[in-house]
Order: sequence, then C-alpha cells, then structure tokens
Amino acid sequence: MADEKEEKQEGKKGGNSLVLIIVAVLLVVVLLLGGLIVVLLASGGDSGEQDPAAATTEVHAATPAAQGGKPAAGAPKERSNDFFNVGPMYPLDQFLVNLLSETGSRYLKMTINIELSSELLTPEIEQKKPLLRDIVIRILSSKTYEDISTTKGKERLKDEIAAKINETLRDGYVKNVFFTDFIVQ
Repeated sequence: MADEKEEKQEGKKGGNSLVLIIVAVLLVVVLLLGGLIVVLLASGGDSGEQDPAAATTEVHAATPAAQGGKPAAGAPKERSNDFFNVGPMYPLDQFLVNLLSETGSRYLKMTINIELSSELLTPEIEQKKPLLRDIVIRILSSKTYEDISTTKGKERLKDEIAAKINETLRDGYVKNVFFTDFIVQ
C-alpha cells in the first residue's frame, strides 16, 4: 500500500514538471513574438519593398568613388556626408509636378542642387540639362504623398534621383542631392 502511494506521488511530480515545461515554452514563444512585433513597429513599418539602388551604404576610402573616379555599376553608392568638403554645386530650376494620387489633387514644388564629383562635370551637366530635368520630373510624378512625406522617404528620393542621373553621366558623377525648396500641397 505504501508502494502505491509513492507511485501516485511520483506520477503527480512528473505531471507537474511536464506542465511547468509546457508553460515555460509557451511563455518564451509569446515573449519572442512580442519582441518581433516591437522590432517591426520600431523599424518604421517599412515593408521591405525598398529599391535596392536607394539603399545607402558606408563607403570606404578604397572605393573608386572616394578616389575621384566614377563609381562602378553595382558598387555601393557614395553619399557625401562630409559637409565641410562639399563639392561643386549645380542648381536645377524649380520643379512643379502633380503627385501620383487617386484624386490628382496633390502637387510638389521643389528646387534641388546637385553636388558634383568635380568641376569638370559642369559642361556635361549643361549639355544634358533637359534630360536631367526629364529624369527628375518622371521620378517625382511617380511618387505619392506617402512616399515622400517622411524623412526616410526624402532620403530614398534623393538616392533615386542621384542614381538615375548617374546612369547618364560619363565625365563624373553626382555625389549628393540637396533639396533647397520642398513644398507639398
């Protein structure tokens, strides 16, 4: 009889420890899911549909772009964050475009300056100015208010403009794009 009581107590202990293990595993799973949700919300809710050309990466001094040459296709894009050594600037005239929307009631008024890799690029920019304006207008008119209303969206827009302009240049490249006027209505 004493043996039966001991067996029942051992069975209860084994069952209790199994329940504790299951509860602990469920608690860990819930905490991991909660952490994942917090990380996704903290990342700004971007859905990962970012244009690969718009991704900015840190550029090291060994890249051709940092040494004054034109960056190779597919190479990391240089973003000039050295505001003490800003290169030559070329101002583009004001842009006024309708933004992409269902109602067609939003427009963007914008002026930009482009930072050039060297002063030797200015004649090519002058010659291709209508082409560059067309590129910028096509990019801007394909954007929605939601695309450009955030700081991240504006940075992506700068990167896209610089990348598309760089595709047309031979004598150098655009290091950066600066918005000098940016009004959305």
